[in-house]
Amino acid sequence: MRRAGPCVASAQHQLFRHLVLRSSGRPRPSAVAMATAAFPGPTAMEEALSRAVPPLPPYETREKVAAPAGAALEQRSAEFMRYYRALESGRPRAELLSRLARDFGVEHGRVAEVSGKVARLLQQQQQQQEAAGEKGEHEPGALLQAEDRLRHYLTPRYRGLFQHLGRQEGGLRFLVELRRDLLEALAAREAEGPHVREMNGVLKNMLSEWFSTGFLNLERVTWQSPCEILQKISDSEAVHPVRNWMDMKRRVGSYRRCYYFAHCAIPGEPLVVLHVALTDEISSSIQAIVKEIPPLEVEDLNKITTAIFYSISLTQQGLQGVELGTYLIKRVVKELQVEFPQIKAFSTLSPIPGFTKWFLGLLSSQSKETGRCDPFTDPEYQEISEITGDPAVEILKRLLANNEWVRSERLVRALQQPLMRLCAWYLYGEKHRGYALNPVANFHLQNGAVLWRLNWMADTSPRGITASCGMMVNYRYFLEDTMSNSAAYLGTKQIKASEQVLSLVTQFQQNSKL
Repeated sequence: MRRAGPCVASAQHQLFRHLVLRSSGRPRPSAVAMATAAFPGPTAMEEALSRAVPPLPPYETREKVAAPAGAALEQRSAEFMRYYRALESGRPRAELLSRLARDFGVEHGRVAEVSGKVARLLQQQQQQQEAAGEKGEHEPGALLQAEDRLRHYLTPRYRGLFQHLGRQEGGLRFLVELRRDLLEALAAREAEGPHVREMNGVLKNMLSEWFSTGFLNLERVTWQSPCEILQKISDSEAVHPVRNWMDMKRRVGSYRRCYYFAHCAIPGEPLVVLHVALTDEISSSIQAIVKEIPPLEVEDLNKITTAIFYSISLTQQGLQGVELGTYLIKRVVKELQVEFPQIKAFSTLSPIPGFTKWFLGLLSSQSKETGRCDPFTDPEYQEISEITGDPAVEILKRLLANNEWVRSERLVRALQQPLMRLCAWYLYGEKHRGYALNPVANFHLQNGAVLWRLNWMADTSPRGITASCGMMVNYRYFLEDTMSNSAAYLGTKQIKASEQVLSLVTQFQQNSKL
């Protein structure tokens, strides 16, 4: 495609501004669409980026921004938000994000120049120390200033855009949406390369600062909460989908608590949601928690000795990696301790996403390599073969893939022991960079929880059977030990587990020929 000349591009930009900014207020969607269509392609994109991304100020004036320049940048940031939202989701936005990461990052020439100066000063200082002896005094001021200058020039230019956007009304919400698009583009490989991954990390760190606990408000959801909040909580439930309004009413009613974090700059918008069941024991079945409860039942304090965290959902995908869930659990524990001082046990009843997929992969690889299924003992394999017929492995894989295996009581009994020990190993022994492979396990273990109990047929819903062959797990929070457990896991990658789990892991190591 031929690129428009500078005069044409300038005229197109004026048309864009006229259409977008007329009527003093929010632009009409049709006007935005017309403006984007007026000059599609790289020219409009380059123009939008070059106007929106501020230059990195010289080191000497880094903290002195003139008011007119600041006002102009605010206007350009607002224009950029309108331009970005006018783009279609998918490739157009991915292309803009790729250009932003690649063309508006660090000025490498300036970094090379300043880093060279740092190296020379460091060498001079070492020579001065050697000449003066170990106890001789030296002046590090020049070196420290050069290092500070280097840090300044290591700042990518797009960080300035993100900072200005964050100051705009609605800008923080926009940045969360932008990072959501960025993550989707990375997952779909529409935006690739080290520059894009680096920009994702920069934006994640900035959001982590803006969404730190000091800016978050803890809110409790009840049936009297605004309908919009109840609807958003219902729509965002990612673990155990809400079936209808009566189901939602039960989840915020007697013996239940629902909390969420909201940001002071985005009021009324749940960011991460935690559902809690108040029980008299550590639950081993999700059906017992989400079953119908009389809406007018009055809570009996004598029946409330345990808090079960049975669902935690991030509602804003652009906040992935920002530590919201950890802080939410800690805040909710404190709230519950105030309301129910008699609660002694805090535990989750958690799904095990990915286990079935992992197990099917194990069956496929083992059957190809050995011609049989080594995850099972000989008696187990023989019993399964008698139930399914031959070839047992292929039939079992098909039954697991379509959930038909749960229709056979004999097969369910035959698979209980091997699947329990395999799942224990999956949670305890399968690692990614030394930490638990399963993301839910990794989350709770980082928080200092104990891998406490595996539960057979704890979630018999189609979703539960598909994800983890119906199994769920309790991660138990012993409040006096969470800090030491977290430090041990993060420091030495040691997983704290109960006797039940460790016994199943030992059985796996002894019986499975893997």
